[in-house]
Amino acid sequence: MRIENSFIAARGVGAATERKLWQQGVTHWDDFEDGLLGPKTTENVWEFIDNARPRLDDGDAAYFGDALPSKEFWRAYENFAQDACFFDIETTGLDSARNKVTTVSVHRDGDTRTYVQGDNLTTGALREEFDESSLLVSFNGKRFDQPFLEDCFDLDVTTPHLDLLYLCKQVGLSGGLKNIEQEVGIGREEEGVDGREAVRLWHQYERGDDAALDRLVKYNREDTQNLQTLLDHVHGTLRAETLEPHL
Repeated sequence: MRIENSFIAARGVGAATERKLWQQGVTHWDDFEDGLLGPKTTENVWEFIDNARPRLDDGDAAYFGDALPSKEFWRAYENFAQDACFFDIETTGLDSARNKVTTVSVHRDGDTRTYVQGDNLTTGALREEFDESSLLVSFNGKRFDQPFLEDCFDLDVTTPHLDLLYLCKQVGLSGGLKNIEQEVGIGREEEGVDGREAVRLWHQYERGDDAALDRLVKYNREDTQNLQTLLDHVHGTLRAETLEPHL
């Protein structure tokens, strides 16, 4: 599903009105015309479309992050997928005031990069990654990963953020990332590593075990890459439930 299929961002248009349009065959901005809705709502829809077209042409994902209801921001993914940044962090604990970030992996347009504490993990590197991205994708990153990075690296992340934790709940998937991956059939090469083991691996590396870092990085990268597979699955499910019955 794409932004152009959506009317719910227009003032006065809720889910029921949008479904009414879709049921009438109006499934794209190009299909909309006068007389389908009341005069005021029609005016609002035209206003939204006229404002949204140039924003979409400019690749302004932030505009749609503000315009769409938060639970509907998933609709923007297909439009901005090429520049979407899937990211995941590993830390030495849960408190950003007492613990540190050990690795950060980002996956964008088929390329995965990992930044390591004491090597290439810097404020400048993270800022550049996020500034080059149309939107961010994480699992529980709005509550944990993003604020942790902002605290530890003096960042102010303004890139729109799509959190798969909440999106999964919309399609009946709950629990941790690993459990959800298993439920939808996403496999892993690096078995037996979780958040606690990731902390232990980092401490092993600090004691001189380079193989422990290799395993930690592989785990962190796989977390990040699997986010794209999971979002593709969830996006397809939501599209099938939301728009496809009216096509």
